[in-house]
Amino acid sequence: MDFVSIRVITGDVARLVEFYELATGVRAAWSTEDFAELRTPHATLAIAGTRTVPLFAPGSARPAENHSVITEFLVDDVDRVYRQLAEFVDSFVTEPTTMPWGNRSLLLRDPDGNLVNFFTPVTPAAVEKFAR
Repeated sequence: MDFVSIRVITGDVARLVEFYELATGVRAAWSTEDFAELRTPHATLAIAGTRTVPLFAPGSARPAENHSVITEFLVDDVDRVYRQLAEFVDSFVTEPTTMPWGNRSLLLRDPDGNLVNFFTPVTPAAVEKFAR
């Protein structure tokens, strides 16, 4: 098995894609007006509109109601990312903070309220864990 993507359902695909393109620097690949993907070397963030939900199971997903999942992006320098995002992110949940498990993390919410974490490993153990 290989974990390849996570899909976010939204009421405004263009707005959410624009946010993630600005936040990550990754250009989205659009399949339809209701579906786009931001592909990184190890995983894909898929963004889909509410009109795609009935294709799986009507009513099974609702936009802007996530309160349990954090989408995470490994970055080279989380403090630099923080400075770049400050231009268009109104408020952050947590400014860059070194966590007990060795990552320096920046937590914010996307336009739909989903939690997003940008992090950089900073302790030797965390750096080793994420070495690629």
